Amino acid sequence: MAEVIEIDDPDDPRLDDFRDLSTADRRPDRPGGRGLVIAEGVVVVERLLASPYPVRAVLGVRRRVEALGELPAPAYVASADVMARVVGFHLNRGVLAAADRAPQPSLDELATGRRLAVLEGVGDHENLGALFRNAAALGIDGVVLGPGCSDPLYRRSVRVSMGHVLRVPFAAVDDWPGGLKLLQDKGFVVAALTPRVGSVELPDAGLRGRRVAVLLGSEGPGLTEEAIGAADVAVRIPMSPGVDSLNVATAAAVAFYAIA
Repeated sequence: MAEVIEIDDPDDPRLDDFRDLSTADRRPDRPGGRGLVIAEGVVVVERLLASPYPVRAVLGVRRRVEALGELPAPAYVASADVMARVVGFHLNRGVLAAADRAPQPSLDELATGRRLAVLEGVGDHENLGALFRNAAALGIDGVVLGPGCSDPLYRRSVRVSMGHVLRVPFAAVDDWPGGLKLLQDKGFVVAALTPRVGSVELPDAGLRGRRVAVLLGSEGPGLTEEAIGAADVAVRIPMSPGVDSLNVATAAAVAFYAIA
């Protein structure tokens, strides 16, 4: 079992992995910075511990740390006040863990699955986290990140996903929308989700049971014309009159269920 260390000095350098989480230009989870993965709360930390991401350290109040059981890395126990001074805000969840990033699969490797989500321009961290949570719940084998997508391992995305971003594999693709051709060559039907007139209603698209890549765009502008043009079919969710769209994570959940 890893060592449990009492900390009463917020300036202790051993806590640097958790420092200044509310300061944008100093955050340790920024990909342009140290690129650490930060998990918050017992449930999310447990999912981090069960993931391939190498845990560096845990910081929490004693009862939260003890709830985690045996740990593979040093566990720093501190008061709620000391933790707040380290991270920059009061942490209701009472425990944090920091990990290094793990290697991610290539697009070729993701294409061995049967159902994928392909994202374009999904830049909101909360939407991205919610989408990963839905993907985990509804059996999506992986997520492809096209241009304009945020980092799924940003702290807020990890938190909103309830840690499920740590179990759903993802890959970034630079060739856009050319990467969709690779999926088509691997036998996927690329279905672009769009409310535009002329798109096929999702229940009528014949996607259930097939190898499908659901193509989703950002809220507001949605998918680009280039992405829709590269898809095999444009599909839409039937909705009541006067409602033209859903939150992207909600729309994704409906689509994931429909292709099961």
